[in-house]
Amino acid sequence: MASGGGYGDSNQKIDYVFKVVLIGDSAVGKSQILARFARNEFSLDSKATIGVEFQTRTLVIEHKSVKAQIWDTAGQERYRAVTSAYYRGAVGAMLVYDITKRQSFDHIPRWLEELRSHADKNIVIILIGNKSDLENQRAILTEDAKEFAQKEGLFFLETSALESTNVESAFLTVLTEIFNIVNKKSLAASENQANGNLASLSGKKIVIPGPAQEIPAKSKVCCTS
Repeated sequence: MASGGGYGDSNQKIDYVFKVVLIGDSAVGKSQILARFARNEFSLDSKATIGVEFQTRTLVIEHKSVKAQIWDTAGQERYRAVTSAYYRGAVGAMLVYDITKRQSFDHIPRWLEELRSHADKNIVIILIGNKSDLENQRAILTEDAKEFAQKEGLFFLETSALESTNVESAFLTVLTEIFNIVNKKSLAASENQANGNLASLSGKKIVIPGPAQEIPAKSKVCCTS
């Protein structure tokens, strides 16, 4: 169970910090999605992003405080110059296209390939069709995008940063999945440690006397079953 929390980070104790990257063609609305999620803002006269690195928002997932550190490409995608440093440490990714621009969807496989070659193999990825408010200009069918997402093992949602549709859900989907993976890893590590403690005993020879093996008189113990 995840809750949104406020739009300003408080001084509360942070249990986890998850880095999530936004990728996709220029002008698909990545910065607007980020502004809507991080500050609940939307600007109609938004300029291309230049120099912005990341914004944060703290949420509560399963009673744990999770700080989402969301990175925007800072306009680099216009020059196909998104660097490996941008992906480093990312545990989640939002792959964004514009439902009214066929080219932005056609470029998704290239972005996905780049992401998978630079990021951790277990990264959680969601495909986002943004600008769902422009239904009358739609160029990509929802079913086509959904089919692509299923084939590639991605989550999928259509969003509207303008109308604040599904933006929260998209981020919570990714962050909750990351949280569950991290928790499973922690649980597995604890189990391995417990198994390791048992294994350390296995190297010690424990001799249990059989019927033909005499126990020294001084250590005889009479037991009843």
